Amino acid sequence: MNLEFDFDNVEITEFGIGLDDVDDQDFCCMAVDDEVQSALREMAQTTWKSMCESTSEPPLYDPSEKYESFEYVHLPLDNELANRMRELHNADDLPMNSAALSDPTKIFCYFARMTDAEERRLTALHRATQFKGVLKSRLIFQRLITDALKFVEDNVFKLDKDFDLLIDASYVHILRPSAFEFAGNLQGAVLAAVPENIRLIQSELEFVDLSSVQNYAIKHPRAARYLASIRCQNQAQNVDRLALD
Repeated sequence: MNLEFDFDNVEITEFGIGLDDVDDQDFCCMAVDDEVQSALREMAQTTWKSMCESTSEPPLYDPSEKYESFEYVHLPLDNELANRMRELHNADDLPMNSAALSDPTKIFCYFARMTDAEERRLTALHRATQFKGVLKSRLIFQRLITDALKFVEDNVFKLDKDFDLLIDASYVHILRPSAFEFAGNLQGAVLAAVPENIRLIQSELEFVDLSSVQNYAIKHPRAARYLASIRCQNQAQNVDRLALD
């Protein structure tokens, strides 16, 4: 699988933060200098290298599967399970927020969006769990006036060595499935997709009444995941009615 992006000709690099709000999650951008932009590009390249070294043919993401913490899978960007990531990738009007790091406890992810010379966009995202936010750390600081070492409390934000997922024009390339599920609000997505998944599955299984399944699945995430898996894998096609009797 190829990545629809040219790392050798990156013209724009943006940095942003995902914040937990009272009732929702919001994305915003922050200004960063050339050194940070370079580090973000290096992280994205490292991520793609890890993916390529893992496999050249990543399997389709299946919401019913239990994946390893580090496992390259992919999902078409137009899939309903990728709605949140697609919105972030395609957004052209993300607000600027210079104070986004002021409360690290609200951070649920950070991301970079890059544009190459052919105006193709790449979005790279990292989940914030391991540094949610990076809480106050006790730093030893030498004051020049007294030459004495003192403890100073400060908020610290660290970039990681790579990203959890990359998004190009066609796919979400997922290196850490659990991070994708968290940042992409997958549970909400699969529950919201239940009626449509039932409708499409029902069109293939006209001889089965799935109304009770729908009523159950909209309240039970595991059942909703199985429906999404059946839909993604087209497992309802060509089912023999006699085999179900």
